[in-house]
Amino acid sequence: MKDSWVNSAELLGSDLPLELSGTGNRRAVLMAALRDAVRGGRLAPGTRLPPYRSLAADLGLARNTVADAYAELVAEGWLAARQGSGTRVAERAVPVTPAHRPRTPERAARPVHDLVQGQPDPSAFPRTAWLASARRALAAAPDDAFGPGDPHGRPELRRALAGYLARVRGVRAAPERIVLCSGAAHGLRLLSEVVGGPWAVEEYGLPFHRGLLASHGVGTRPLGVDADGARVDGLTRHDRAVLLTPAHQFPTGGPLHPARRAAVVDWARATGGLVVEDDYDGEFRYDRQPVGAVQGLDPEHVVLLGSVSKSLSPALRIGWMVLPQRLVGPVVTAKGEREQWSSATEQLTLADFVESGAYDRQVRRMRQRHRRRRDQLVAALERRAPHVRVTGIAAGLHAVLELPPGTERSVVRAAAWQGLAVEGLADYLHPGAEGAAAGAESAGRAEDGAGVVGSEGAAGPARAEGAGRTEGAAPTEGAGRTEGPARPARAEDASNAGAAGTASTAGAASAAGTASAARTAGTAEIPSRDGLVVGYATPAESAYPEALEALCRALPPGPSWEETR
Repeated sequence: MKDSWVNSAELLGSDLPLELSGTGNRRAVLMAALRDAVRGGRLAPGTRLPPYRSLAADLGLARNTVADAYAELVAEGWLAARQGSGTRVAERAVPVTPAHRPRTPERAARPVHDLVQGQPDPSAFPRTAWLASARRALAAAPDDAFGPGDPHGRPELRRALAGYLARVRGVRAAPERIVLCSGAAHGLRLLSEVVGGPWAVEEYGLPFHRGLLASHGVGTRPLGVDADGARVDGLTRHDRAVLLTPAHQFPTGGPLHPARRAAVVDWARATGGLVVEDDYDGEFRYDRQPVGAVQGLDPEHVVLLGSVSKSLSPALRIGWMVLPQRLVGPVVTAKGEREQWSSATEQLTLADFVESGAYDRQVRRMRQRHRRRRDQLVAALERRAPHVRVTGIAAGLHAVLELPPGTERSVVRAAAWQGLAVEGLADYLHPGAEGAAAGAESAGRAEDGAGVVGSEGAAGPARAEGAGRTEGAAPTEGAGRTEGPARPARAEDASNAGAAGTASTAGAASAAGTASAARTAGTAEIPSRDGLVVGYATPAESAYPEALEALCRALPPGPSWEETR
């Protein structure tokens, strides 16, 4: 009977499949196979080989045969043996090149500074608090959490979200109406399969969302956007659904007017349509009272989409849909019989993170951090580029910088010359929106003249980043609105100061009255403008000041004294 230490060596060794072919004794054949593996790059320098007893058991060889082969290869310099470290492939002055190394495509140079909206600073993830929740969640997890997943998602997280969303966002939902997904994009994909098309969308929004719907055969048509949000009076009976960002219109900023919130719900009730509410950053507000979710007005006609991509990290891949009762079954069916998208253990961890209060603390901490960064952005512009107006700053993780007409494309190229990644408003304009073609034509005319010169006097050469972008006119915020954090009273805030009472106000309005109000709210057309969408949440703390400097250098200079006289 073999000794226990021998059994352990045979069981604990790493795998190394070798093909022992050829003539000669078994030791010579094994040595040739090992040389070929090293020579071909399969065994890289420093790779630890299995113990000779383990390899002998795997290959059906005598232990002495493998031990002798190892010893001879060490003598030849192919292998290196050190007591306590095992046998490894010897380090070579010139590494062995694999015979067939696949060519890897060259990466484009990454920008030095990143002010593209869309993600929080990865270094702000609460690792210590998340680890503590993970330990508690795993210790308390039931056995079924480690089996095939329920497509509804873990009940622990659905219960936690139901309480949190009711308290913070005014959402009305039982846990049974919440279906977990891997993010807002996954939720849109499922809804497009269940609801069908066409959909109405805000004329400014994420191209990725429009492309996702189109890939599932759902056409989209744009609704105009002004200072009061989407022009929902443009909805028709032919629209199966409308995708909105009511808490903070993306990317132009500002909440949906109370009259329009009520009007869109009345449209859904009258036509059987569906309101899809993308609540992408509803927790981050600075100079105004929180705006409740539209879902609270009519849970049977509004779907709320949310995720932790902005509040925690997009790497977690956890989102949720708060659904009307009639859609829960079809959405779960479309998702599949088993959870395929997000980890059950991460769902359990997030449930503990929410219920322990750690999620609230993280949101408050990030709200303070983002407000401080927004204030830095506004202060830098007032100091270095006072002629540039910044809007959409009462909430969210980005701001919009207004530019002179026809200069957006050139400013984006100038920013690239400064090593800064930033996007223009035209990147988010629906191709079918009014003014899209006119905006592109205007930009082309502007670029036929002199190139844009940054406020520091350095002109940026044309870069490929700006080529081919469709330019368009962007709506602005209401006239006379106060700019900057030092003057927080804004027209959009006044119209939404009673956020907690929004639901009751909208619910009391009749369908005819709200439709009329929606038509009159914000009827004054806003002059077209070019602009930049600046994400101030993305850079690391140490990199943010330099990113602002690069932004100011890329902006066009202000009017001269003679022009303003």
